[in-house]
Amino acid sequence: MRLSWNEIRARAATFSTEWADAHYERGEAQTFYNEFFEVFGIKRRRVASFEEPVRLLGNRRGFIDLFWKGVLLVEQKSAGHNLTAAKTQALEYFPGLKEHELPRYVLVSDFQNFELYDLDEGTPPCSFPLADLPQHVEDFGFILGVQRRTFRDQDPVNIEASELMGRLHDQLKNCGYSSLDLERLLVRLLFCLFADDTGIFEPRDIFFDLITQRTQEDGSDCGRMLNDLFEVLNTPIAERQQTLDDDLNQFQYINGDLFSGHLPTPAFDKNMRDTLLEACAFSWDAISPAIFGSLFQSVMKPEERRAQGAHYTTEQNILKVIEPLFLDDLREQFVQLCQRRDSGRRRALEVFQEKLADLRFLDPACGCGNFLVIAYRELRELELQVLKEIFADRLATGQRNIDVSTLSKLNVNQFYGIELSEFPARIAEVALWMMDHIMNNRLSLAFGNHYARIPLVTSPHIHHGPHSGDALEIDWNAVLPAENCSYILGNPPFIGSKYQTAEQRAQVRRIAQLGGSGGTLDYVAAWFLKAAAYIGSPPLEQGRALPKIGFVATNSITQGEQVAQLWPILFNRSRVEILFAHRTFAWGSDARGMAHVHVVIVGLVRREQEPPLKKLFSYDDLRGQPTMSEHPALTPYLFSAAMVTNRHLVVEERSTPLCDIPTMASGSQPIDDGNYIFSEEEKEEFLRQEPLARQYMRPYVGSKEYINGRLRWILCLQAASPQDLRSMSHVRERIQNVREFRGESHRVSTLAIADSPVRFNVEVIPERPFLVIPETSSELREYIPIGWLEPPTIPSNLVRIILDADLWHFGILTSRMHMAWLRHIGGRLESRYRYSIGIVYNNFPWPNASDSQRRRIRNLAQAVLDARSLYPEACLADLYDADVMQDDLRTAHRHLDQAVDALYRPSRFESDRDRVEHLFGLYERQLSPLLNQPRRRTRRPRTGQLRSVE
Repeated sequence: MRLSWNEIRARAATFSTEWADAHYERGEAQTFYNEFFEVFGIKRRRVASFEEPVRLLGNRRGFIDLFWKGVLLVEQKSAGHNLTAAKTQALEYFPGLKEHELPRYVLVSDFQNFELYDLDEGTPPCSFPLADLPQHVEDFGFILGVQRRTFRDQDPVNIEASELMGRLHDQLKNCGYSSLDLERLLVRLLFCLFADDTGIFEPRDIFFDLITQRTQEDGSDCGRMLNDLFEVLNTPIAERQQTLDDDLNQFQYINGDLFSGHLPTPAFDKNMRDTLLEACAFSWDAISPAIFGSLFQSVMKPEERRAQGAHYTTEQNILKVIEPLFLDDLREQFVQLCQRRDSGRRRALEVFQEKLADLRFLDPACGCGNFLVIAYRELRELELQVLKEIFADRLATGQRNIDVSTLSKLNVNQFYGIELSEFPARIAEVALWMMDHIMNNRLSLAFGNHYARIPLVTSPHIHHGPHSGDALEIDWNAVLPAENCSYILGNPPFIGSKYQTAEQRAQVRRIAQLGGSGGTLDYVAAWFLKAAAYIGSPPLEQGRALPKIGFVATNSITQGEQVAQLWPILFNRSRVEILFAHRTFAWGSDARGMAHVHVVIVGLVRREQEPPLKKLFSYDDLRGQPTMSEHPALTPYLFSAAMVTNRHLVVEERSTPLCDIPTMASGSQPIDDGNYIFSEEEKEEFLRQEPLARQYMRPYVGSKEYINGRLRWILCLQAASPQDLRSMSHVRERIQNVREFRGESHRVSTLAIADSPVRFNVEVIPERPFLVIPETSSELREYIPIGWLEPPTIPSNLVRIILDADLWHFGILTSRMHMAWLRHIGGRLESRYRYSIGIVYNNFPWPNASDSQRRRIRNLAQAVLDARSLYPEACLADLYDADVMQDDLRTAHRHLDQAVDALYRPSRFESDRDRVEHLFGLYERQLSPLLNQPRRRTRRPRTGQLRSVE
C-alpha cells in the first residue's frame, strides 16, 4: 500500500540525517538514490537505471547517472560542485534521447543540496538543502504518480497521445477486430495506461511490466493477457482464485462496470504489441482527461464527424462557457466569504461547500464528456480552496494529519450526460473517474494523506444508446428532473439545414413547430429550444434557482434568416433571456481533422431570474482573446439592446425595401445542367464546331467571376430565330439535353419550363449598366467589392443587381455603415459574408439626406471608383485584399465612410458594433409605422428585358 505523506516525511527526516556527511559522488551515489526512492516506498530498480548510456553531439558517448525514461534525469555531483554546470551537463543528454524518453523533471544534486526542475512548467527550480528534504517531499510526488499539474490549452502532448491511440485503433481495426468491441477495448486500455502512471495501479508501471515481461515479442499472447487482466480488475480481491498468477493478483479491484463483460480476444501481432508498448512508455500523467474527446475524434472518419456534427473542444473554449455560466459567480461568492472576519465565517464556508456538492450538471450532447470533465475539475479546485480556508489554522501550524477521505463532498455522480453512441459515453465515464483521481491527488498533496476512490463505486450518469441517448427524442426530466438540475451546458451538433438527414430535419421541425416549410434552422437550434422548454417546466418557487443554459452554437443562429425563426420562440414561448454571450470567434479542437468553424456561445436564463447586467465577450481577432462588456440587455444578434425599446426585436425577411430605394434582384438562373454555360476554352472549342452560335454567346458573371476578374459565357437563345436554331445542330443537342434534364426534376417550377428549354428558369438580361453586389465574399475584406457592369454581360443568380442605382446608392452600400449591418445582421456561408436581399438590403435603414449631402456622397463614391481605375490590371480581389489594399483606395473609402457616418449622427462611431446598434434602433423606428398596416402580397418586380419565369 502507498505510504502517507506523513510517513514519507518521517522517512525523509531519517534519510537526511543518515546522509548528512555524504560528499563523494562515485562511491556513494547509487546507494544514495536506492535509499532515496525507498523514502517513497518505491524500489528504484523498478523504475530507473544507473549509468544509462546515451549518444552525445559530435558522436561522443555519455552516461546518465540515473535515468527514468519519460520522467526523471539525475545528474549527481560531489559535495560543493557547481549545480548550474550540472544542469547544463544534464541537458546535453537530451539530443540523444527518443521523443518518448524525454524526461519532465531534471534533478541535480551534490548530496547536500538539491535543485529540481519541472521542464513542462518552466517555473524556477525547487532548491533546498538535504536537511530540508522532509518539507519538500511533495515536490517529488511524481515518483508516486502524484503531482501538481496545470492544463494548457492544446498542449502538443495531448495531441500526441490521441494520435498514438488512433494508430493502435487503426491497426486492430484493419485486422478485423469489430468496431464496438474495439471501442470497449480502447477505453479499457486508456484507463490502464493512465492508471499505470498516476498511482491508481500500485506500484507504478506494473501494467507496463506485465506487457513487457509476460507477453511474447511477436504479440501472439498479448490479447489473452489483456483479457486475463480485465477479468482480474473486475474481481474483488477476496473473490479471486488462490492460485492466481502473482503478477496479475497485484492489480487492484477497479469495478465501476468499466471491466465488466467479456471481450473477444484481440489477436495482436508484433506491430500492435510495439504500439501498445510505445503507449505504455508515454507519460500519461501529463495528459488531461479532457483530451479523450479528441481521442474519439481521431478515430472517427471525417464523414462520421460531419453526420454527427461532432466538434470536440479545447479546454480554453470550455472555460468560455462554464466561467460566465457558473464559475465566475461561485468564485465571487467564495472571495466574499473569505473576506468575512466574524465567528460565522467557518460555518459559512462549510455551507458553501455543501452548496457545491448539491449542484447538478447536464450535458445533453455530452460526447466524450469534455464539458463535464472540466466543470468537475474546476469545482473540485474551488472546493480545495474552500477546504484550505476551513482548515487554515491547522495547515498553518503544520497539522496535516487530517483524514482526507472525509473532506471532499463532491463526486462524479453530480454529472449527467446524454450521448447517442456507447464509445464516447464510456470515454466520458472514464475521463470523469480519472479527473476524480487527479483531484484526489491534489487533495492528498494539500492535506498530507493519500486518498484514492478505488474501487470505483460512484459513477456519473451517462445515458447512451438509440433509445436513451437521443437527446431530441427522450424526456430530459427522466435523466435529471429539471427541479434538481443546476446547469445545462455543452456543445450540441452543428449540422446545417442542408446537411441534415430527413430524420434530423423532422426532429428540428417538430420541436420548433414553425409550420409551413419548417424553416431553415440548424440542428443546434433544436437543443436550444428543448433546453429552454426544460428549464421552463419547473414551477417558479420562491428561493429556488432554476437551471441556466450555456451552449456553443454556429453563429448562424444569431445572424441572417434563422434569427427570426428561433428567437421569438425562445423569448415568447419559453420566456428565457440572454444571460451572457460570446460573439463570433474561431472554434478550435484538440484533434486531427480539426474543425474549422465560427461559433458563438450563448447563455440563457428564465426571465424571472435574469441578472441586471449581462456579460458580452467580443473578438476583434477571431482567433484571439475577447474583451468583456456588461449590458442591461442583449439582442439576439449579440449586441447591446440599449438603442431599442424592444430587446426581442428581430429582422424578418422582407420582399420589398423598408425605405424608398430601388429594387434589388438576383441574376439569371438557367437550370440547364451546365449545357448553356462555358469557360473561355470551352466556348472557343464549341464555336469551332458551331460558329453561328457566336452571336448568342454572352459574358456570364457570378460572384467569383466578378471579384476575381474572370469570365464565363452563357448561350443566350431567347431571341434566336427559328431558322438559326434549326441550322445549329450542336446547339439543338444542348437544347434537347436541357429539356430532358428539366423533365426529370421533382420541382414543380422546373417541370413547368421543361417545354421551354431555351428560356432560363429566372431571366435577368439587363439593357443598361447595373450595380453588382456579390452574393458571397470573404470575411477578411473590409468592404464587399461592388460596382457596375453593363450589357452584353448577363449576371448569374450568384450576384445581386440593381438596375436603377446611381452613385448615391453605390456610396451608401459600399460604406462601412452598410458593412456593419451586413456583418451583424446578414447570414454567413461558412464564414464568408452572404448578401441577402430579403434580410440585408430590404431592411437596411437608409439615412435621410438633403440634395447637397447626396451630391457629396456621390462625389466621394466617384473618388473610390477613380482610385480603383488607377490599377486597371488589378481585379477586385487584388484591390480589396486587406493586407495589400492601396493607400489611395483606402483613403477614398475612409473619406466616404466618414461622410456616410455623419448622415446618421453627428458624434463619431467608435466601432462597427456601435454602428449596428445605432442602425438597429433606427430600424425599429422605421419599422414601427409599418407594423400596424395590413400585409399585402407583392408581385416580384421585373428586373430586366425579359420577365422572370418561375
